[in-house]
Amino acid sequence: MAQAKVPEYLTQASGDLLVDIYVAPRASRTAIAGEHDGRLKVQVAAPPVDGKANKQIIRYFASLLGVGRGDVEIASGASGRRKRLKVKGVDVLHFMAALGG
Repeated sequence: MAQAKVPEYLTQASGDLLVDIYVAPRASRTAIAGEHDGRLKVQVAAPPVDGKANKQIIRYFASLLGVGRGDVEIASGASGRRKRLKVKGVDVLHFMAALGG
């Protein structure tokens, strides 16, 4: 059986999964929208005001991966479109399965 290729936006680091994302705020709904420049593109319904988009990203990924909100954090890029998420207790295979791949 052939192993699936791990996308470049995923990195496993000492029990945590790092996910590089590109955020498109003010979308009609929050959803994964493919890839953009080597990152996972995430459309977010919330506006990028007062941390609302960041909070929605955390809620979305926690729900998608079946983990608590406290297990998902924005490790870098909190004020920009390019962010790095840190997800505790999730591996690459779990993440890929949650995305349907």
